[in-house]
Amino acid sequence: MTSTIPSLAVVIPCYNEEEMLPKTLATMLSLRESMIAKGKINEASKIYLVDDGSKDKTWKILAQAAAENSALVAIKLSRNKGHQNALYAGLCTTTEDITVSIDADLQDDPQNIEAMVDEYLKGNDVVYGVRSARHTDTFFKRFTAEGYYHVMKKMGVDLVFNHADFRLLSRRALESLKEYDESNLFLRGIVREVGYPSSIVEYERQAREAGESKYPLKKMLSFAWKGITAFSTAPLRMITWLGLLSGFASFALIAWVLAVRLLTDNATPGWASVLLPLLFIGSVQLICLGIIGEYLSKIYEEVKRRPKFHISDIVNRSNK
Repeated sequence: MTSTIPSLAVVIPCYNEEEMLPKTLATMLSLRESMIAKGKINEASKIYLVDDGSKDKTWKILAQAAAENSALVAIKLSRNKGHQNALYAGLCTTTEDITVSIDADLQDDPQNIEAMVDEYLKGNDVVYGVRSARHTDTFFKRFTAEGYYHVMKKMGVDLVFNHADFRLLSRRALESLKEYDESNLFLRGIVREVGYPSSIVEYERQAREAGESKYPLKKMLSFAWKGITAFSTAPLRMITWLGLLSGFASFALIAWVLAVRLLTDNATPGWASVLLPLLFIGSVQLICLGIIGEYLSKIYEEVKRRPKFHISDIVNRSNK
């Protein structure tokens, strides 16, 4: 159990959030002051806001706010690198005792950060924010999201059900996380690999108050596939079973072709015996090559060891 008052860093990735930022900044600063007054965190606690190459006035708002308030640190990436890389950039910049990551839309209720700190003070290095319900989601999003967690579990990927990127990490957990030098970041999977004592804090997700979701269906599917290929080799093993299945299906097609040829007068010479097996085997081969190609592309990206991000500017009044 931790006895000293820790310093807290809250990392918030931002992409085109100009409409939401006034509310976000006010809420987070108020929460910081409240937690300091209660003795949960100390005065050295800061809020890190990472601009992921936004095209609107996000950086202007962040830079101005950080220049006026020493509790804020504004970080500007040189270009858009995606949510996971922006979050990782913020995490790597922090120096505080504990770090909490949360999205700028505040759909993950910031008031639960205090409960997370309480869990840390009990001796937990990782605290997962877990949604207790999905009332704000559409039926389609709820069905696909929960289905995704079940599929990942079947494939052997260790994820916390209904947990995204709202979590607390102790300093030693964060330093261990930074040792995973992967180009294809899937943080909710990597954090589980880190281990250390952990607990969960349940909460109800709120509706977005302003702006638009940065995860439309296309991005959600891409992120889901990224998580599967980053943490599971099951799709590769499935190719073997697909090959066996296609073999049995081919034998069935051969039997059908022979039956039509020998027992009926409806057979067109050469058509079924060539076309059907050709189409079937061809489609199976293309699926297999696609899966293998996806893993090869991940290997290609990893071996190049390119930087995950570049920071072009940091604004914090205390550093002036």
